[in-house]
Amino acid sequence: MKSTRERILQTLLNNPRSSINDLADAVGINAISVRHHLTNLQADGMVAAEEERHGVGRPRLVYFLTEKGLERFPTRYLTLTNRLLSQIKETLPEPTVNQLFAQMAKELAGEYAHKIQSLPMEQKLETIKEVLADEGFNLEWDKEGDNYQIYEVSCPYYHVGQNHPEVCVVDQTLISAMLSIPVEKIGCVLQGDRYCTYLIPASTEKESTK
Repeated sequence: MKSTRERILQTLLNNPRSSINDLADAVGINAISVRHHLTNLQADGMVAAEEERHGVGRPRLVYFLTEKGLERFPTRYLTLTNRLLSQIKETLPEPTVNQLFAQMAKELAGEYAHKIQSLPMEQKLETIKEVLADEGFNLEWDKEGDNYQIYEVSCPYYHVGQNHPEVCVVDQTLISAMLSIPVEKIGCVLQGDRYCTYLIPASTEKESTK
């Protein structure tokens, strides 16, 4: 038997943009309980909400699955993505494939790099955290002595990366391009580590502020 949480996710899969009352009716529990579950699901990054006009009066909140939430359900998107990447890799040489991924990351970074160039390192890292959150990444960072480390708590490319590790160049290139300095990858979930981890040595940080 499915849990209440799973039934709410299933309802949102079948009926995107549902209100709390819609979900309460579909799942068979009261609205207060639904709100509690939705709060937890939003905290987990599986559900998002936005206001929607519904006739006269105040807008109502409607809820929908995020990409992370959708990944809980079998879809053909992953299969299609893997097939497309396999075809690209069979058609193009490996350096060209890597260059395509890197160029995509650089173009995204270019929208922000000049805006944060003069900021202190910790403000830069907070901006990178926000930018990558919009791309589906969940990042944390801390300072180890004089060095900074960035941890990818979750990555939207994880399932694709299992078959096509070339996609890992995207986040590393994006971080490096936004900081305008190279970062070193010292941990990778695809190799059994808990997180993908990037190191920013103190000497490199000083070079970026010159």
